[in-house]
Amino acid sequence: MPKLLVKPKKLKSGRVISVTPKSAKWKYVGHDVWKLAPGKSAKGMETARETCIVFISGKGAVTVNGKAMGVIGERTSVFSGKPWSVYIPPKSKWQVTAETDCVINVCTAPAKKGTEAFVISPDELSIETRGAGSNTRYVCNILPEQDKRAESLLVVEVITPYGCTSSYPSHKHDKNNLPHESLLEETYYHRLNPPQGFAFQRVYTDDRKLDEAMAVEDGDITMVPKGYHPCATIHGYDLYYLNVMAGPVRTWKFNNAKEHEWLLKK
Repeated sequence: MPKLLVKPKKLKSGRVISVTPKSAKWKYVGHDVWKLAPGKSAKGMETARETCIVFISGKGAVTVNGKAMGVIGERTSVFSGKPWSVYIPPKSKWQVTAETDCVINVCTAPAKKGTEAFVISPDELSIETRGAGSNTRYVCNILPEQDKRAESLLVVEVITPYGCTSSYPSHKHDKNNLPHESLLEETYYHRLNPPQGFAFQRVYTDDRKLDEAMAVEDGDITMVPKGYHPCATIHGYDLYYLNVMAGPVRTWKFNNAKEHEWLLKK
């Protein structure tokens, strides 16, 4: 199995994926996936990291430092609407107790203070169409760069229709060379519709010292420590992914692969 591909554990309830800076051998991004049966709970606390919990499907009651944040989440699938999310600052204990079958993604990155915990409702989010033709995708920014309440986290979800490419033309953000390029680690949490499908992702550098092509299936996480990272769907299967990015500066500045930039002029 490629080292950048993380498969979920086959649990009825519990944490099915855990990507930490230690396990990924990097500095910034953490990304856990919890699958919860009704009545079951996930909980956590980060002393020097901020957290964004994204409700992938189902709903649950959220508390932060014992304060009820409400029952959030409503969509049955990532392909049936915009998400509910909650932001949690460092040194805060959180808990999610599922009211239905529930999948949440717990995204973390370094932070000193953060802000007070807050809920992000679907009504606050918009969907942007990027690209055209066979490079069309639909983007929903959950914690974009413009939202200054977060210190490190950038969180976005994308749906790529079947037969289309995404994160393409190939681009990278692995050098701290502002204003031209920012250094951002990145994870992709993948879902497929219908779920028995698959898609492809390649992660590679100009010198090809890193060059991995992965067949991604429903529920997988891929890690992008550096390099270009395009995705491609296959006929009949739409692809969803949740991106988590973080680095030394909270800004998304990327460079395209020179050999593919001609595609942007079409």
